[in-house]
Amino acid sequence: MISNTDIFGQAIWDYYHNEYTQDIIVHSSISEDDEMPIPYLFRSFDEMPLLEQKALKLTQGKTLDIGCCAGSHSLWLQNKGMDVTGLDISEGAVTLSRKRGLQKTLHSHILHHTTQYDTLLLLMNGTGIFESLAKLDQYLQHLKSILKRDGQILIDGSDIRYMFEEEDGGYWQDAHKAYYGEVSMAISYKGNRSLYFNWLYLDYYTLAKHAKKNELCCELILEGNHYDYLARLTNVK
Repeated sequence: MISNTDIFGQAIWDYYHNEYTQDIIVHSSISEDDEMPIPYLFRSFDEMPLLEQKALKLTQGKTLDIGCCAGSHSLWLQNKGMDVTGLDISEGAVTLSRKRGLQKTLHSHILHHTTQYDTLLLLMNGTGIFESLAKLDQYLQHLKSILKRDGQILIDGSDIRYMFEEEDGGYWQDAHKAYYGEVSMAISYKGNRSLYFNWLYLDYYTLAKHAKKNELCCELILEGNHYDYLARLTNVK
């Protein structure tokens, strides 16, 4: 039985067991409510955005898929013979990933995990887990600590600056926020709603600046069609 507070876990569990009747609703501090289609969380490789396909093709060695959700990325890598572990804070997501055939899973917050890997994979706006600009360095230092010397962090992000553009070409910004990409979110499903949590949309140049500050090299791998990008972070040689 999946907890009512585990929104993602409950939603993907229902979908997998043919009880799909509605999608997850995303409540955001910067936009009106939006729907997240649950079938999208079960997408095949061919249905994934090019950024995700590229990241999976670049993955090598012992891999940690951070925020694995239903396990679609991890399962593709496992089917290719990769040594991959799916990690998620959603117990339901971890349970379902195992049920779908993922051999290695972890129910944990990334900051509580200390095993080292060759590849750290953070997809579906992977910068979101950093929460806020104030916590960015803490997260980067931790990721660096669990990255093998010659390893890589593959992460995608989105620059949402376009959402604040005025008609005259200028930009509106909330003076109460340190950075425009800091968003408060909640999700709801079948009458159950999460508490609000912080989510970070990070532009590439801010990511690169903080990577350098934490002695990581940052490389822009690919840009998407809607202000999104894939980056690779490695240890400074």
